[in-house]
Amino acid sequence: MYAIFEDSGSQLKAEVGAVLTVDLRALPTGAKTVTFDRVLMVGGESGLKIGTPYVSGAVVTADVLEAEFKDRKVEMIKYKRRKGSRTKQGHRQRYMKVKVSAIQG
Repeated sequence: MYAIFEDSGSQLKAEVGAVLTVDLRALPTGAKTVTFDRVLMVGGESGLKIGTPYVSGAVVTADVLEAEFKDRKVEMIKYKRRKGSRTKQGHRQRYMKVKVSAIQG
């Protein structure tokens, strides 16, 4: 069984046991699980369910493996010719690593 769900503007494919990287979110202190309820599609042996836009009653449950980690640094360089203007800026996005434990739907 697999599911396609939406999280922070991106769509991710989830299968039981898959390790996914999702955007960091505020969790209650000591929370060990995360639920995603914006499920767009659920597929399995019973067939394919496609939502309009979401499948009603479908939930993806995942266990938190790593609460917060940073991705590699992305550097932006801006340059204007003949002006002596150069700007360098960097950014490191924060993510959370989860392992899918159950798909209901």
